[in-house]
Amino acid sequence: MKPVEDLTEAEASGELERLATEIAHHDRAYHERDAPEVSDAEYDALRRRNTAIEARFPSLIRADSPSHRVGAAPESGFAKLRHRVPMLSLDNAFDTADFADFMARAHRFLGLTAAIDFVAEPKIDGLSINLTYEGGRFVRGATRGDGTEGEDVTANLRTMKSVPAHLHGKAPELIEIRGEVFITKADSWR
Repeated sequence: MKPVEDLTEAEASGELERLATEIAHHDRAYHERDAPEVSDAEYDALRRRNTAIEARFPSLIRADSPSHRVGAAPESGFAKLRHRVPMLSLDNAFDTADFADFMARAHRFLGLTAAIDFVAEPKIDGLSINLTYEGGRFVRGATRGDGTEGEDVTANLRTMKSVPAHLHGKAPELIEIRGEVFITKADSWR
């Protein structure tokens, strides 16, 4: 595979078309059929290549670019909920250079010059969820869906002990909490 920095504009255009098709195929396999065909690392490499080509050739960014999509379209079996603020996905850092780039962006965004402390944990690959509390009371929950609109899974979330019906202490009038819903291997066999 030709390095991004060596691509001509015509080659980049063709590569972006190929990547849009291939990534969309893998998104459908993962999100719609629950049958991924490539490893997470291989999938991430496709998306990184797409991002790098778009950064080098911004005039070639396609309307169907994978960089414009997060997750999958909402399932038709659930009511739809529009997110107040889009639910975007996080970028991955695979090496020290990626992490250094992230740190530089975080410092610029926060306007900081001092060191930032971090806590790291293994990646949990679950279902991204947005919980909305009003006056400390859980009122609705939605999947990420396409990042703008997700599935209303409030009834399902109410059955989970780890999702509190009420927040303790002084809660803001409105708060959205985002995280991952997952099941451990041990719990899946109960």
